Amino acid sequence: MLWSLTKIIGFVVVVGALAIGAGFLLESADGMRIVVGGSEYTFSAFQSVMLFVVLLVALWVTLKVLSLTVAFLKVVNGDETALSRYFDRNRERKGYKMLAEGLLALASGEGKLAMAKAAKAEKHLGRPELTNLLTAQAAEMSGDRAKAEETYKKLVQDDLTRFVGVRGILKQKLAAGETDTALKLAERAFAIKPKHEETQDTLLKLQAQSEDWAGARKTLNAKLKSGTMPRDVHRRRDAVLAMAEGQEAMAAGDMDQAHTKFIEANKMSPDFVPAAAAAARSQIQKGQKRVATRLLKKVWTKEPHPDLAAAFAEIEPEETPAARLKRFQPLLNMHADHPEVMMTRAELNLAAEDFPAARRALGKLVEEDPTVRSLTIMAAIERGEGAEDSLVRGWLTRALSASRGPQWICDVCNTAAVVWSPICEVCGGFDTLTWRTAPAPEQSKLASSDVLPLLVGADGVASESNIVVVEDADVVAPANTPEAPQADDVDTPEATVAKS
Repeated sequence: MLWSLTKIIGFVVVVGALAIGAGFLLESADGMRIVVGGSEYTFSAFQSVMLFVVLLVALWVTLKVLSLTVAFLKVVNGDETALSRYFDRNRERKGYKMLAEGLLALASGEGKLAMAKAAKAEKHLGRPELTNLLTAQAAEMSGDRAKAEETYKKLVQDDLTRFVGVRGILKQKLAAGETDTALKLAERAFAIKPKHEETQDTLLKLQAQSEDWAGARKTLNAKLKSGTMPRDVHRRRDAVLAMAEGQEAMAAGDMDQAHTKFIEANKMSPDFVPAAAAAARSQIQKGQKRVATRLLKKVWTKEPHPDLAAAFAEIEPEETPAARLKRFQPLLNMHADHPEVMMTRAELNLAAEDFPAARRALGKLVEEDPTVRSLTIMAAIERGEGAEDSLVRGWLTRALSASRGPQWICDVCNTAAVVWSPICEVCGGFDTLTWRTAPAPEQSKLASSDVLPLLVGADGVASESNIVVVEDADVVAPANTPEAPQADDVDTPEATVAKS
């Protein structure tokens, strides 16, 4: 309201001032005299003002004509002008329209159409960092790998799009199975963007597959620092890598380095069974039997495992079966109802030739949770007690089709492995092996263990000379009777019989 009033008052004042000025000019007798070439021109005050206005208009028109001439010369010369900016805006609108249509075509799965739209967008926009990316992705979709790789190489040449280009070529090489080249590209991508989670995971997997354990540990630490991996997962996987370094050092004959790495792996992940077993065996080799015993007992309290039992047996390799059974009692008293504990107890009693105790140790395991191992132990018990061959064959036949029980199973491809390793031999997954029972359709033909690994006593008689192995079924049975069952007795043509 106040502003409107102010504008009205200002308008009235200006009009009044102009009226007063015009009246003053009309009443003034004086004027302006101009002499040009001997001629004299006299103008009144009003005429002088009008002449001044005409001169101003003429000057303005002259300047506009001059400006238009300069603009025309700029257009001819190719300089930026309002006209050129107008056409540029038109081209830009058309370019972004083509780019949008290309993105829609890409999202719709029309790779060739997207490539055509990207080419038109590039003509209008001149923005290769945008159009090349669309072209590369569209070429991948349409199956033109050569075009995609060529375009990604163009992206590598620009600082702004270098990471995208390297990542695109990396995927191309991974798809082609060129892991060596892919590893170098992953390292380059990691150097450009060390916090990129997908690049970290790809580099870690490639380093593990190429057994670059030291490099993989550096990548793992980078994941921890960038916050893309929880601390507990980091410790577990770092333990896996330390375990792998120890295995490599052992294969190279560097036992001191292997010992250091096994102990390091066990400290980082105390419940990691392979590391605990390896660390215990390393302590045994150094004569530290008490340390090995404490280490194995500590892990056994969390989860009984046959690898732990086998390592515990190696502490005293020359003891008698009775002495071994007595030494195992602290382990057997923990988790007494656990299937692994029950079968271990039964195996130890078998080694001591106490067949009734072995039968009691198994309990109802062969009925409630029958596995190859438990049914094999039962066949060994029946053979040891002098049962008929037909009864022994019945247990062995059941074992052929029974579950293998817990094994090292890959979480990615569900493939069973005989022994733990940091890399799945089938799918190449890193740290994907877990100790579990495979689904029924996925039951592997590999043995979950060597069966009866603890039966070797001081004289070896209790086990080695009295075992018949049906290799195809991983079945063992003591041969205390005059004649052990042959492969033909077990209903499988592939079975072979061998005495250890």
